[in-house]
Amino acid sequence: MGDTRTRLLEGALETLRTQGIAGASARAIAGSAGVNQALVFYHFGTVDDLLAAALQYGSEQRVTVYRARFSAVTSLKELLDLGRSLHAEEREAGNLAVLAQMLAGSQMEGKLAPATAAGFGMWVTEVEGVLQRVLAGTPLAEFVDVAGLARATAAAFVGLELYDGVDRDGAQRAFDSLEQLAGLVTVLDDMGPLVRRTVRSRLRRANSG
Repeated sequence: MGDTRTRLLEGALETLRTQGIAGASARAIAGSAGVNQALVFYHFGTVDDLLAAALQYGSEQRVTVYRARFSAVTSLKELLDLGRSLHAEEREAGNLAVLAQMLAGSQMEGKLAPATAAGFGMWVTEVEGVLQRVLAGTPLAEFVDVAGLARATAAAFVGLELYDGVDRDGAQRAFDSLEQLAGLVTVLDDMGPLVRRTVRSRLRRANSG
């Protein structure tokens, strides 16, 4: 029984990769899993419930693969380097497409939204942990909403998966711009305590204005 559930979960992920949310029917998923269509409903009740479970299953697997690499990041530049590598690897494997398809599906079917948010949240948690660590002690630490920035960063990488399909050069420029921003933060942090105090002072004035 457990093996059948796993096959259905993996079949659902494969169907999302190859046919998108619009093609994720019970028949298509069962075909990918190599099982009888009735087993979709026996094990999960509805196709939407299966898709939700599949996204959680897939996200847990993929985040686990990268957890050690996230833990090793010591700078924004390294985080963006990892993000570029992760984007390329997950795009090649079709896993970014799964998340993008579920995000699109959630706009049409509200039942998918909580599971999609939870799957997306697993990535956000990893990014947030890195940002808290690498921003500590920098001039930005007391002004940046780390939780919000983590969500924006994770959303950017998913969004770039969609953007890359229509404008690859534009997506590349977006990555480059993020790296330039990380480089500016690094340069600022290397300028010494006097410059950092000046920046903090100006940021405080800007935030209070």
